[in-house]
Amino acid sequence: MRIFDPHIHMTSRTTDDYERMAAAGVRAVVEPAFWLGQPRTSPASFTDYFDSLVGWEPFRAGQFGVRHYATIALNPKEANDPRCRPVLDLLPNYLEKDGVVAVGEIGYDSMTPEEDDAFAAQLALAVAHDLPALVHTPHRDKARGVERSLAVVRESGIEPGRVVLDHLNEVTVKLVRDTGCWLAFSIYPDTKMSPPRMVEILREHGTERMLVNSAADWGRSDPLLTRATAEAMLAAGFTADDVDQVLWRNPVEFYGQSKRLDLTDVEVTDLDPPPATFAGNSILRGGS
Repeated sequence: MRIFDPHIHMTSRTTDDYERMAAAGVRAVVEPAFWLGQPRTSPASFTDYFDSLVGWEPFRAGQFGVRHYATIALNPKEANDPRCRPVLDLLPNYLEKDGVVAVGEIGYDSMTPEEDDAFAAQLALAVAHDLPALVHTPHRDKARGVERSLAVVRESGIEPGRVVLDHLNEVTVKLVRDTGCWLAFSIYPDTKMSPPRMVEILREHGTERMLVNSAADWGRSDPLLTRATAEAMLAAGFTADDVDQVLWRNPVEFYGQSKRLDLTDVEVTDLDPPPATFAGNSILRGGS
């Protein structure tokens, strides 16, 4: 089984997670830019963070045979902080990086006017840089947030097939299914979606344009829930090809629109070992 996790915040995870993910069949991941967990106080802190997403984190993933890509954006939560607004001026430099496969996460947290402005501006950047867009739908008042997100997407002129709306559920899936946008679902231990619920959605709505991710952020989460969802699909009667479509081919197709997705030899295990250091630093400890 091969797995591509299309939305996972590996900055919040340990090297043990990478090791377990690789053993479970995770061969590639996309890490979207998101909030730090505490307020950032200047655009300079974003510069270091974005640099880590396109430099250190791909190096760290590569030590375990996992291909790492990123999406870059000012996330909705921090779009409300005036100290963070100048970050929008930094984005064009990062959106030209080879490992950046979309603009994201963008969208809504509290559906404020500030979020409206940042959302529209970053969809325009996606169009200008010929990149897909990863849209975060709000955790509160979700149905209205999804409807509002779809309206902004329509107004932007971006092709719907280059947009994925994430954190969907049973209530919102029908709002997105016939729009031409992609649909994404975060599988969590307690909140959002569970593997059994995801199986029922796939049973009702099919596997086309469906993405399944673990998100795995600072809170209680599990980076192996993509694998658990695959196993639940098989137990429910889905075929191995269905699983491969949802857990591999769909994210490859969506992010492949960036023309920056290189998965050559991703399943080959006898390649030359990855570099031991990045910018003089290593994850090795002790006598290793």
